[in-house]
Amino acid sequence: MPIRQMKESSEQHLVIKTHLQNTVNQPQKQRKTAQNGKGPPPPSPPSQETLNQASPPAKNRARRRGRGGRKSDHGDVCMRPSSRPCTLSNKPLNQADCSNEMEMRVGFPTSSKSLSYAHRPGYGQLGTKCIVKANHFFAELPDKDLNQYDVTITPEVASKTINRAIIAELVRLYKESDLGMRLPAYDGRKSLYTAGELPFSWKEFIIKLVDDDDGMNGPKRERQYVVVIKFVAKANMHHLGQFLAGKRADAPQEALQILDIVLRELSTKRYCPVGRSFFSPDIRAPQRLGDGLESWCGFYQSIRPTQMGLSLNIDMASAAFIEPLPVIEFVAQLLGKDVLSRPLSDADRIKIKKGLRGVKVEVTHRGNVRRKYRVSGLTSQPTRELVFPVDDNSTMKSVVEYFQEMYGFTIQHTHLPCLQVGNQKKANYLPMEACKIVEGQRYTKRLNERQITALLKVTCQRPRDRENDILQTVQQNAYDQDPYAKEFGIKISEKLASVEARILPAPWLKYHETGKEKDCLPQVGQWNMMNKKMINGMTVSRWACINFSRSVQENVARGFCSELGQMCQVSGMEFNPEPVIPIYSARPEQVEKALKHVYHASMNKTKGKELELLLAILPDNNGSLYGDLKRICETDLGLLSQCCLTKHVFKISKQYLANVSLKINVKMGGRNTVLLDAISCRIPLVSDIPTIIFGADVTHPENGEDSSPSIAAVVASQDWPEVTKYAGLVCAQAHRQELIQDLYKTWQDPVRGTISGGMIRDLLISFRKATGQKPLRIIFYRDGVSEGQFYQVLLYELDAIRKACASLEPNYQPPVTFIVVQKRHHTRLFANNHRDRSSIDKSGNVLPGTVVDTKICHPTEFDFYLCSHAGIQGTSRPAHYHVLWDENNFTADGIQSLTNNLCYTYARCTRSVSVVPPAYYAHLAAFRARFYLEPEIENGSTGTKGTRAAGETGVRPLPALKENVKRVMFYC
Repeated sequence: MPIRQMKESSEQHLVIKTHLQNTVNQPQKQRKTAQNGKGPPPPSPPSQETLNQASPPAKNRARRRGRGGRKSDHGDVCMRPSSRPCTLSNKPLNQADCSNEMEMRVGFPTSSKSLSYAHRPGYGQLGTKCIVKANHFFAELPDKDLNQYDVTITPEVASKTINRAIIAELVRLYKESDLGMRLPAYDGRKSLYTAGELPFSWKEFIIKLVDDDDGMNGPKRERQYVVVIKFVAKANMHHLGQFLAGKRADAPQEALQILDIVLRELSTKRYCPVGRSFFSPDIRAPQRLGDGLESWCGFYQSIRPTQMGLSLNIDMASAAFIEPLPVIEFVAQLLGKDVLSRPLSDADRIKIKKGLRGVKVEVTHRGNVRRKYRVSGLTSQPTRELVFPVDDNSTMKSVVEYFQEMYGFTIQHTHLPCLQVGNQKKANYLPMEACKIVEGQRYTKRLNERQITALLKVTCQRPRDRENDILQTVQQNAYDQDPYAKEFGIKISEKLASVEARILPAPWLKYHETGKEKDCLPQVGQWNMMNKKMINGMTVSRWACINFSRSVQENVARGFCSELGQMCQVSGMEFNPEPVIPIYSARPEQVEKALKHVYHASMNKTKGKELELLLAILPDNNGSLYGDLKRICETDLGLLSQCCLTKHVFKISKQYLANVSLKINVKMGGRNTVLLDAISCRIPLVSDIPTIIFGADVTHPENGEDSSPSIAAVVASQDWPEVTKYAGLVCAQAHRQELIQDLYKTWQDPVRGTISGGMIRDLLISFRKATGQKPLRIIFYRDGVSEGQFYQVLLYELDAIRKACASLEPNYQPPVTFIVVQKRHHTRLFANNHRDRSSIDKSGNVLPGTVVDTKICHPTEFDFYLCSHAGIQGTSRPAHYHVLWDENNFTADGIQSLTNNLCYTYARCTRSVSVVPPAYYAHLAAFRARFYLEPEIENGSTGTKGTRAAGETGVRPLPALKENVKRVMFYC
């Protein structure tokens, strides 16, 4: 069965050097390989490669690339043959040479105007051609002039909802007169857009809004606003047309933004907008998530420039909303018990206060008047004890009396506290039983595991069902009847885009010669370890086990460890059947004491030799135990550990044990499998010269954690030519900072002067030590960057890579290919015919290896969608790869097949994965490092882990990883 699965200045004026003195090879032609399943392609000897030691300046040749491939204009120098395949003798990296003078010799430009993204080098041809459908809908470009107007509302209003109400009233009153029959689209803030000019360039309006929430018998409160509308500019639709036709490289963001706002206008009025999505309980009946929450269904909508022209991207969406319950019912769900018959504990009060703070409620004790308030807190006293002054003479009246006399409302549950609404200076008390939660409030805090599981059940749709729901949404939105779309001349197709795709072949995988199966061709994105042995199985001689689970007896733990050791043996490792010391049982709250005891006891037993592996059996619900264990092991003791949950110890499955054995092997420094083409030196622009592949990611703290830092992680391959093992480094940086600050850094030493460091530099040195080669090519996969951050991230991080290289050796500037990997997008691919079993996997998704680089991709830039994995449940999300910078002259086929093939080398399972492994590993490493944040420093307001000491403004660095840890894939 398949196994499842340090800071530098942040100035932004730095620019990338486009003329480099480095080594670049001609791209090798893709050799045809046998893919008939009968055997691997015959290994051909590596051809004599060429290496230019002093080439003329190389440029980013994006604009001069031909269709499907390119030629190199470098001179050729013969490379000495070597006894080791693919190796190249070259000069060692010099750590000492890090002077400022040397950096000046390399020369970094001081203007950023020359920086432009890589252009598409042509289209891929490799693979079996097929047709897929994408959730993109063609949008016909309007032929009207679009005009932008500035809107100023006085007094200023913070709420977009009220702003929209003001402009809606203005349009109602003046459309047929002062607005010249124009129907404007409004962004809710400062901008108004029209198709054609308004009859004026500047005008002031007086608008009065009635507050429907206030007053029952007397006159309703009326608010007056002054609205000034002033002409700003015309949107350049000709520019947009040229961009979509591929004749201009720069996207006219203003025109795209206007069209996006126009198409969102009607949905904003109909539904509850959240970001780029719209939700409503009417789209589909809400499903309860527990603890007073429910899921609402909705849809995502965004207009995008593509090769087929303007495209409207529509996808289904779900989100958690607070259930519009009477407050007492919400509290009962939140606490999971009856709140009417018993007093509340202090813990109950805290939970209620957290659950209701910031939530909008409406009163129910005043008939048709449903005035709304936002909850600011909870009273510490029960309602029956609450009194307040009713006049200037400090005459006191109880809340119970007041509600009885003023509204004829008898408070039944006086043992419950009141809600506090308003600010602290003028807080009002509202009895819980007199309030109901207002509908349509999105829940933004963290969901618990039960709620996440319930939400996933709602969102998890088979491809055919998702496609039908998307089509139904487009029909319900009826863009052809949308008055705003009509006004602006936008026409939306109701058919999914039909796109030409290709199914890339799976790569052959190499296993150890002693196994029955020495190589393997995955089928539909998966394979298994039967009859195979790891290509580099490691030895575990000294290991120990700690049992933190009360329910696991020692004999059960011993049996589990024995089974796991046998599976490691069967898979190709050497695993000592006996632990260094007997299995040690400990309580979770004594994790540090237990770890240190086992560590020192083992050292004593082995006369100073350190443990190679620690097995840990954890309770299924272990709270902070897992994170504490990893932090202590990896930053304090230098122990590599493998955690196993109690449920797996009791129910031992071969699949689970095989999965764990894969993880143990790579943590020990081994390799489970490698690409056959890597062994045979047949990977274009990887096998020819020493190539290092980086993965980088930044993970940010959850909403509400205002003090926690962001965590950056960078991993890099350490085993050219196989490119399978990745060492990783992590660092903390400023809260929600996306640019990786510690890629390269310098600091002053009183003795040695300027010292260079940073994650890129350290990993380049590590590669040199591991392989005996210095990298002559860099491929950098960067995860987690949104389109709006492309330019900033490329400018800053590519410059850091340059400086890191230059700090190691004069004129050391290997060519760089910088690729952004995105999973947080809304493009989905569907089979053209869901009944055709040959075109889908078991889950009904498109086949692994499906790649698209036409029609729905960028008009000119070098991007593609790749679904590299087989679906398990729900609709697969293809990864979107955007090549922002390419000095290695990759062809479309070259980068697409490399990326797809790497997805089969993920160490933790025998499946191809959905994201290229270096990016995946960087994400795992960054996630792991969040456990390293010092737990003793608590933020009093949120209870989250912080890293700042009192009076500090910077970010406290993470504790350093032990040397033996960061050399291996500890994050697996």
